[in-house]
Amino acid sequence: MKFIVTSSGSSPHHAFETATMKAKLKYGNGGFSGTIAEKGSFLVIKVPKGWDPYDYADRLVREEDPRIADVWDPAGCIELGNNEYLFFGKAIC
Repeated sequence: MKFIVTSSGSSPHHAFETATMKAKLKYGNGGFSGTIAEKGSFLVIKVPKGWDPYDYADRLVREEDPRIADVWDPAGCIELGNNEYLFFGKAIC
């Protein structure tokens, strides 16, 4: 299952921890939620000039970019600015 979620934090690591914790609280801690809660790591990906970050993240997931294609791969992370981060990928559901 595909997920795309924004989270804020003083660093990408803090934002990732916040996003995974919120997903676990909302969807449970038992696994197979199809959310960012299933991810243990992330990979920062730069957005090419002229691309909207959300559109680029969606494209990477749809086209199964090898960096984030598998449910066992890290989540993708795009820095949006102002301590906001966009996390995306596929997760077990």
